[in-house]
Amino acid sequence: MAEQRKFPRNTKPKLQPAVDYGRIQPQARELEEVVLGAIMIEKDAYSLISEILRPESFYEYIHQLIYAAITDLAVRQEPIDIITVTEQLRKRGELDEVGGPFYITQLSGKVASSAHIEYHARIIAQKYLARELITFTSHIQSQAFDETIDVDDLMQEAEGELFEISQQNMKKDYTQINPVISEAYLLMQKAAARMDGLSGLESGFTALDKITAGWQNSDLIIIAARPAMGKTALVLSMARNIAVRFKHPVAIFSLEMSNVQLVNRLISDVCEIPSEKIKSGQLAAYEWQQLDYKLKELIDSPLYVDDTPSLSVFELRTKARRLVREHKVKIIIIDYLQLMNASGMSYGNRQE
Repeated sequence: MAEQRKFPRNTKPKLQPAVDYGRIQPQARELEEVVLGAIMIEKDAYSLISEILRPESFYEYIHQLIYAAITDLAVRQEPIDIITVTEQLRKRGELDEVGGPFYITQLSGKVASSAHIEYHARIIAQKYLARELITFTSHIQSQAFDETIDVDDLMQEAEGELFEISQQNMKKDYTQINPVISEAYLLMQKAAARMDGLSGLESGFTALDKITAGWQNSDLIIIAARPAMGKTALVLSMARNIAVRFKHPVAIFSLEMSNVQLVNRLISDVCEIPSEKIKSGQLAAYEWQQLDYKLKELIDSPLYVDDTPSLSVFELRTKARRLVREHKVKIIIIDYLQLMNASGMSYGNRQE
């Protein structure tokens, strides 16, 4: 499960509008009561489930309010028990709304210990995700019937919302250091076995590769400089080296140039012919021979180009996954990042 969004202190959960789907939505009311009760009777119970549940994970709105009050106390590192939770709800003006002190006391009587609280919390989280999927699919279905809505925009919205839901079900947990050391040691052995000492993809620039040990898996490399300083020329040279010399599949997304413009620059680079001559076609006889001879290297290279304008983050993700799945692409180049479109995203500033 991805890192949970922090619930702001003293923020009231939003009551979701009830939607009648003709069936009872997935829920686990009894487990919600058990989990809330366990948190208030066991000192460390909240820490066990704080990364699993959020206030909106609870089906019952009053349980959302109670869990939000518990979260307030945890953020301030204050004790969590029947008395403190009751007082926090009173401060928030929500005590009567949840049923008063009597209901809080009732919850604590629902459980004897927090022995299975993580298991119970995961069931609650799964029920929440199921409800989110129901709401999501219902919304998309309704929008799909509206002929005034652009289908491409709807598909982009659907992908974005589904991605957000799926992220809630992913968890990157801590791990004991032993297997990590084993993995790191294995990578060192593989690098040592290579004469050049590189453990990643060669860029073709020897001095750079010595510093980086090659581009590593999951690396994000941003090449920044003032305009007209040669950023595109640099990345195209790297792409040429990786795909043509080292035969590793490369994908280039060009948001500024067309595929033909991009390939013309690659041809100029590979064939060592000035770009002006490539554009004009005014080549000397020996240059045509040079072009015919060296162009085969580029034609046979595992290089893939895409010049989709205003490419969105989600379109890029979809295309990138297909390129990796179908062509085993090892590195993806975007020229340039600032031209990407973030429409359809709902993650605040993260896409920026």
